[in-house]
Amino acid sequence: MNRLLGKTVKYYNLKENDEQVTFAQAVKQGLGKNQGLFFPTNMPKLDNIEELLALPLVERSVKILQPFVEGDLTKSELTDIVTDAFNFPALLQPISPERAILELFHGPTLAFKDFGARFMAKCLQVFVAKDAKASGKTKPLTILTATSGDTGAAVAHAFHGIDNIRVVIMYPKGKISLLQEKMFTTLGGNIETLAVDGDFDDCQTLVKQSFDDKELANTIGLNSANSINISRLLAQVCYYFEAVAQLSRAKSDLSSIVFSIPSGNFGNLTAGLFAKAMGLPIKRFIAATNANDTVPRYLETGEWTPNETVATISNAMDVSNPNNWPRVEHMLKSGIVEQGCVSSVSIDEEQTQSTVIQLSKLGYISEPHAAVAYKALQYSAVEGEFGVFLGTAHPAKFKEVVESILGQPLGLPKELADCAGEPILSKDLAANFSDLRSYLLS
Repeated sequence: MNRLLGKTVKYYNLKENDEQVTFAQAVKQGLGKNQGLFFPTNMPKLDNIEELLALPLVERSVKILQPFVEGDLTKSELTDIVTDAFNFPALLQPISPERAILELFHGPTLAFKDFGARFMAKCLQVFVAKDAKASGKTKPLTILTATSGDTGAAVAHAFHGIDNIRVVIMYPKGKISLLQEKMFTTLGGNIETLAVDGDFDDCQTLVKQSFDDKELANTIGLNSANSINISRLLAQVCYYFEAVAQLSRAKSDLSSIVFSIPSGNFGNLTAGLFAKAMGLPIKRFIAATNANDTVPRYLETGEWTPNETVATISNAMDVSNPNNWPRVEHMLKSGIVEQGCVSSVSIDEEQTQSTVIQLSKLGYISEPHAAVAYKALQYSAVEGEFGVFLGTAHPAKFKEVVESILGQPLGLPKELADCAGEPILSKDLAANFSDLRSYLLS
């Protein structure tokens, strides 16, 4: 039996606290007023962690997620959604006696975002159908999302072919790997892709401007599938439990687990903090960034001073103004998790490359994002701590970079090979809101 301490969970806007919504509303709306992020009114506490860790991924995930969706999804609906969404494993692979990588890239688009995107798509499908039944008419939705690579693929594949949902994905032209681009720009149908003349932060700004335009948002039924959507975030909580469950089979002492997380928008860190707040035994977190080091500097100085975004080989983390940070800060400042459980370190390009080589010598082929997280562990972990770092994407998604670092060829998994020869269907777009608005209304 899953025992919960706490009341029914609603969601409130971190910027405008009086705006309170249900899970279904939060998922359909994406953002609150004034671009505020939704956050649970109370954090469910699980007092049966050992029982949960003994369960398989899907069954455990249903129990973890149930209190967050109460009143909007029945247990049966939630079970169907999770069974469909999490139909691939998260695998913990040992690297050394005190280090392991949590591989989150065994889904259809070979990236961690498959968990969140598929869960969100299945939830929305149910909610759109329920709304249509209640009102007697179907109101189409437009999913507008920005991507630095992996979100685009995960969202495109999760929503491809779903009736009454139009998906528009923006990405920085020429700033993501070709194979990443091919994974979401070749599908067509209800998936539309825009190559923006700018960086990822420009794409994020365009999404926020679209939500601020109430007429636009209402006309096209606007929603976002970025990690700011609460459904994406909640799905990610589940694989932290899965990692600790796999560790518990090999380790009796779970008090020293440290997660090192390659961080761009900080959704993965937020999900980890949720897991800890719910009772999962995680000692602390290391938020590993590349040269885009807003958070490490902020934690050191107390001043939030984003620099211009720098392009790196760990391009999914090329974010200077991470949009999940308000959730992290809220949890630290309100005492939902203890202040000292998050540290952050920036890893430069040279260190990233040398770490890919180092991991290869240990017998593990890594891509740059996981390498950043592993290097941060080397800097930050202390004796007696067991370090888990997240493998957020398959190395082959960064084939050219990894091959040039290691000087050896990488094979292509079927998922990438299937789209490698397909034509890119994107339209070019200036980093200009009026152009985007015209496109969305066309």
